[in-house]
Amino acid sequence: MTTTTQDALQSRLPNPARLVPELKEIGGALFKATGNGSIPQAVISLVQLRAGQIVGNTYLTVLHTGNLRKAGETEERITAVASWQDAPYFTDAERAALALVEAVLTPNPAGERVSDELYAQASEHYDDRALATLTMAIGQVCFFISLALIGRPLSGVSPAEQWRE
Repeated sequence: MTTTTQDALQSRLPNPARLVPELKEIGGALFKATGNGSIPQAVISLVQLRAGQIVGNTYLTVLHTGNLRKAGETEERITAVASWQDAPYFTDAERAALALVEAVLTPNPAGERVSDELYAQASEHYDDRALATLTMAIGQVCFFISLALIGRPLSGVSPAEQWRE
């Protein structure tokens, strides 16, 4: 899509925070909960970028890519999130987190999505508080996935300008 074409587009919804003012409070509480310091912010951002990629949403992918760049992540790590399984740029803890978000968002025809083995792997790297925080970070991005898919905010546009008026 060219910039000219994107400029002509608009989101499907008006600003949801104006339609449902409680959204700001809910979003703020989710950010506070995931920012409790029990896991690195980079892990949260990597997981949320992967979620955007899995659901095929450009808005979320661009948003979380930008967040990672602002946090100083390398282009190699950002680019490799899409193929993290065989990329040499991630720690075992980051791999466990990426595996969790994939398990949550990807159907498993062979059984449950989050196996005992995957849970045990994640537990090797994260204590109970950190694992609960990671779970909330996945929930946080899932909360916004529906808004991104249905409302279709514009990628690369400031939050104040991305919604249809």
